[in-house]
Amino acid sequence: MNCILREILSPGRLTEVVDIGANPVDGEPPYRPMMQAELVQVTGFEPQQSALEELLAKKSPAERYLPYAVGDGQCHTLKICAGSGMTSLLEPDVRSLDLFEVLKPYGQVIDRVPIDTKRLDEIDEIELLDLLKIDIQGGELAVFQHGKNKLSQAVVIQVEVSFVTLYENQPGMGEIDIELRNQGFIPHCFAAVKHWPIAPCVVNGEPRRALNQLLEADLVYVRDFSRPENLTDEQLKHLALIVHHCYRSFDLALRCVMLLEQRGAVAAGSQVRYLGSLGRK
Repeated sequence: MNCILREILSPGRLTEVVDIGANPVDGEPPYRPMMQAELVQVTGFEPQQSALEELLAKKSPAERYLPYAVGDGQCHTLKICAGSGMTSLLEPDVRSLDLFEVLKPYGQVIDRVPIDTKRLDEIDEIELLDLLKIDIQGGELAVFQHGKNKLSQAVVIQVEVSFVTLYENQPGMGEIDIELRNQGFIPHCFAAVKHWPIAPCVVNGEPRRALNQLLEADLVYVRDFSRPENLTDEQLKHLALIVHHCYRSFDLALRCVMLLEQRGAVAAGSQVRYLGSLGRK
């Protein structure tokens, strides 16, 4: 599949994606367009056996999946929930689940499995990291705190954040935001926002139809591009490719191309060429 932006940027390698909590319960991952364009290599982590088997059965040559639970490096108990997407190292919070009647049965713990976690910084299989997608039901902050060296390479992080926490002692959006800002990232966009109806209200007989209550969101952070001196040429190239293909953030991609052109890292006229390619979309 042809990619004009890749021709313009000529990166030195494929974009490296790490997907922590790769369970395909939420459908296609945001980096699917890059996979279709053969621009990425994916390393995914999924400790739930059934979900791992599904990933392995469908994977392409550009994907590999490992059974590790990524966290703080300690031994924990994995709470297997009736809803696969709610399985977590944390205990479901009964009081929070009582607020959302439809979610409550999915949060029922049906098994408890002792499991060793691995720190992101200690996973040898990850040599390079450009895009991190992470959704592990409340365990995200521990991954960030124990993965600072690996994350220093990253230019984009898509993380599920919670406005109403569904697990005991789960970090909320504010704690995630502070940690990622301290590591040099800023919020860029919402990839998805979940509203949920507060029990016992049912709107027009539709138990999943929400009014206003925010529950969760997939929030995309990017390396702070207002400080371009902190990004290498290669980081700018992968940032441009990711935001272009995954989030259609053509303005940020153009900014990266501009910076690279100013540095002489891409050919003169690259901005004009990129803008011209957008007109054909």
